[in-house]
Amino acid sequence: MNRTRHKRLDTRRDRRRRDKTGRRHAGRLRDRRDRAGLAIVTIGVLVLLLCAGFYRMILGPGPSPTIGGPFTLADSEGQPRSDRSFRGRYMLIFFGYTGCTDICPQTLTEMSEALGQLDPDAARIQPIFITVDPAHDTPDRLRRYTEAFSSHLIGLTGTPDQLDSVERRFHVVVEPQAAGGRTEVDHSAVIFLLGPDGDFLAPIPADADRMAMQAALRRYVPVPSTSRS
Repeated sequence: MNRTRHKRLDTRRDRRRRDKTGRRHAGRLRDRRDRAGLAIVTIGVLVLLLCAGFYRMILGPGPSPTIGGPFTLADSEGQPRSDRSFRGRYMLIFFGYTGCTDICPQTLTEMSEALGQLDPDAARIQPIFITVDPAHDTPDRLRRYTEAFSSHLIGLTGTPDQLDSVERRFHVVVEPQAAGGRTEVDHSAVIFLLGPDGDFLAPIPADADRMAMQAALRRYVPVPSTSRS
């Protein structure tokens, strides 16, 4: 009986040791995952900052690079929209077209998801999609396209001359290409972040994922303070 009792005690001790070892191992794995996640976010932010610095270097020195400026276009309802329509809010502007099959839908998806967590009511940050293909992007097509990503995403269009002026102000390169009987449009893939006063703040790479976009926006967009009762 004593031998049986000792065996049971030894079995319980071994089980407790295994449980403690398992918990320590699980804790180390969680710590490693947390550190890896933090490292990925940090690298993403550094890449964004390097891109921003490189973009500013290309455009020349000065506290306010010549990116952006006044514009007047029309939304998908035919209503005029100018840069002054969004004063008091940050603007995230992306140029693309509804027929785009790769970078445009990917960018708008990530941008909408990022803003859905940071500013779900679009109270502080207004996402804007400006078409580079006005011949095909009719107001109705533009409305259906933007609504597929977010009800807060505003699509803008205009005459070729109006859009050419805006593209030049933002240094966006647009090159239509004939491919397989249809027209594709090569265009610069950059998201432009503008401040509440309409001034350019920073570029965000169009291939940035949701977490990288959120990290970049948190750097430039102040978090509103919550009042305590």
